[in-house]
Amino acid sequence: MRTLTKRQQEIIEYLRLAQRKTGIMPSTREIQHYFGFASQTAAMSHLRSLERKGVIQRLPGKARAVVFPEELNRAEIVDVPIYGRIAAGMAQDTGAQEQEGCISIDISTLGIPRHARTFALRVRGDSMINAHICSGDTVILEFREPRKGDIVAALIDGETTLKRYVVESGKPYLKAENPEFPDLIPARELIIQGVLVALIRHAA
Repeated sequence: MRTLTKRQQEIIEYLRLAQRKTGIMPSTREIQHYFGFASQTAAMSHLRSLERKGVIQRLPGKARAVVFPEELNRAEIVDVPIYGRIAAGMAQDTGAQEQEGCISIDISTLGIPRHARTFALRVRGDSMINAHICSGDTVILEFREPRKGDIVAALIDGETTLKRYVVESGKPYLKAENPEFPDLIPARELIIQGVLVALIRHAA
């Protein structure tokens, strides 16, 4: 691998961070906006340079298809159970959902620990759009205790929703990533069902 410029190192760090946070690689437009490039062409030029240097690999014909070569070499496919849909809007009353099948994912590429206990839900609604979670996406969640700022699937006063977990003055509540939706403050109970660890976007 050839020596990287300072800007190329910054782009690699951004790609890895964005992938860990959202489960997907940023688009060239997002790269452009993050670094303040004048156009998407500049972002594409940097990606092509990184590919020539062997740092990344781009898969033809697919959006956001940037991968790190070491991840291709250590692919580990697992089947994650899908338990229906979850509201990314106002919380919705829902009974216990039965498994609807499985989704096969490469946990190494998505950065999910091998020992993680995971499940999947399909998103319905747009209360989390500013966290790049859109209606129709599939979220992969892990059964574990949440940390402040995690995005979680939660049962709040008997209704389920996908929101950000916030704690202020020792009191937890759920926050949307869309200013049109209110915070959800539990009147009786708040049970975290899973913590977001990856996001799978389905092309239209």
